[in-house]
Amino acid sequence: QVQLVESGGGLAQAGGSLRLSCAASGRTFSSYAMGWFRQAPGKEREFVAAISFGGVSTYYADSVKGRFTISRDNAKNTVYLQMNSLKPEDTAVYYCAAKRGPTGWGIPSRYDYWGQGTQVTVSS
Repeated sequence: QVQLVESGGGLAQAGGSLRLSCAASGRTFSSYAMGWFRQAPGKEREFVAAISFGGVSTYYADSVKGRFTISRDNAKNTVYLQMNSLKPEDTAVYYCAAKRGPTGWGIPSRYDYWGQGTQVTVSS
């Protein structure tokens, strides 16, 4: 069992930055690949970024590539999402998620555990 708690959301202006954190419980954090997803009102949950177990491999949605960076600190059981050059269309609830399998990085149903989400609002 893994429990995930996101933090770091809030209000930012377009062009600004925010850093999200996701703290995981349990001793097996390094056994899970981690992902960030987001969901805007009236829209489906969409993939944002993912990182492999050891942090060597990262994956990004085209919409955030070059602006967002995912990283992890296995010693602290934490995964991060650094968001730069924010746009109003980045406004959403951001969720972190954990999965054991090596495939399906961008598919929500492949993830085993989810956090409660943190709101990110970007004003123009």
